[in-house]
Amino acid sequence: MFKKIMASVGIGAAKVDTQLEKDRYIAGEEVTGKVVLTGGNVEQQINGIKLFLMTEVVREMDDKKFKENQVLQRFNITETFTLGEGENKEIDFSFTLPENTPASFGRLPIWFQTGLDIPNAIDPQDRDHIHVDPSDKIQTVLTAVQHELGFKLRKVEMEYSKRHGIVQEFEFTPGGRYRSLLDELELLFFPKPDGLEIVMQVDRRANGIGGLFAEALEMDESHLRISFSKQDLNEGPEAVARELGRIIDQHS
Repeated sequence: MFKKIMASVGIGAAKVDTQLEKDRYIAGEEVTGKVVLTGGNVEQQINGIKLFLMTEVVREMDDKKFKENQVLQRFNITETFTLGEGENKEIDFSFTLPENTPASFGRLPIWFQTGLDIPNAIDPQDRDHIHVDPSDKIQTVLTAVQHELGFKLRKVEMEYSKRHGIVQEFEFTPGGRYRSLLDELELLFFPKPDGLEIVMQVDRRANGIGGLFAEALEMDESHLRISFSKQDLNEGPEAVARELGRIIDQHS
C-alpha cells in the first residue's frame, strides 16, 4: 500500500524518455523514434502515451504582449497498457510532421513533449527540442522574396490571430526598387495539398500630407490573399518572384 501511495504522487514512479532519430526536420517530413519507459517501484497502469508538438506563441492582452506555451499537434503513441515494477519497455513510433509546422527562425523554440496518462498520478514528462526548416513550398517563396525581390527578413514571430488562429508571421523590410515605396511586407503561409496560400500585407510608405493621413488611418495597408499551385511553385523562385512583384506593384 505504501508503495502505491508513493507512486500516485510521482515518487518512485515510471520514467519516460523519448528518443528521436534526429533533431532537425523539414516541415512535412516523417518523424521516427522510440519512447523508452522504466517502471517504478510499483506496477502502474498507463492509459496512453502522447507526444505534443509545442512552441511559444505571443499573445496580446490589455496592450501588453506575453509568451505562452502552445500545443500545435497531438500524436497518440499507444493505448492503455500495464508497466511492471522496474520493467524496461521500448515503443517505436512514426508519424508525419505537419506541413504547417512553424520554422525555427530566430529564437523560436519548438519541441516535443511526452506525457504518460497515469490514473491518479503526476504525469512524468520529457521534453525534446527540434529544429524545423521550412517546407519546400514555403522556402521557394522565401527565396523569391529575399533573393529575387530584395526584401530582408526582419522578424519572425508566432502570434495568435482572431482571424487566422495561431500563425507564423514573417516581416520583411523593403530593398531594391521597393525601398522608397514600402515600409514593410508581411507574409502568412497556409500550406494546402495542392499548393500554397499566402496572406500578404503590403504597407506603403507615407508620401506627402495625403500619405501621412492615410498612414494614420491605416489606409496605407493592403491585405491580399494569393494562391500558388504546385506547378507554379515548381517553376522556381524566379517565376514566383515575377508574380509576387506584379501583385506588389499594383498595391504600392
